[in-house]
Amino acid sequence: METTVVLLKPDCIEKNLSGEVIKRFEALGLRIRGCKMLSATDALLKEHYSHLADKPFFPEIVSFMQSTPIIALALEGANSIVTVRDNLGPTDSAAAPKGTIRGDFGTDKMRNIAHASDSPEAATAEVARFFQDSELF
Repeated sequence: METTVVLLKPDCIEKNLSGEVIKRFEALGLRIRGCKMLSATDALLKEHYSHLADKPFFPEIVSFMQSTPIIALALEGANSIVTVRDNLGPTDSAAAPKGTIRGDFGTDKMRNIAHASDSPEAATAEVARFFQDSELF
């Protein structure tokens, strides 16, 4: 069993799709270990997107991610990282096939409904970044 992080982004919140996205993950047999709504601070986003922090478009990411609260999920299941990413579809929603979350609901590379951990190492770091031990069940 592994735990992965999913962040429901502002476009997901604005479109009232949080329940639908969570329902899709639960239908895959994934169990919610943690769930919370939060406002992303500059420091949190700089840490989370450290690989993009020096890019000219980083301020646009920050602005987007702070436009509404986000929902952080810690999801557990066998092969949860691959399962979540396969069901989200490619990062670019325009290239995501129908039937995937991004293909059904996303718009582009940034407005793509959700972020998901891309490796076991990233998942471990992201669980620690978004959840305290007392917030995981």
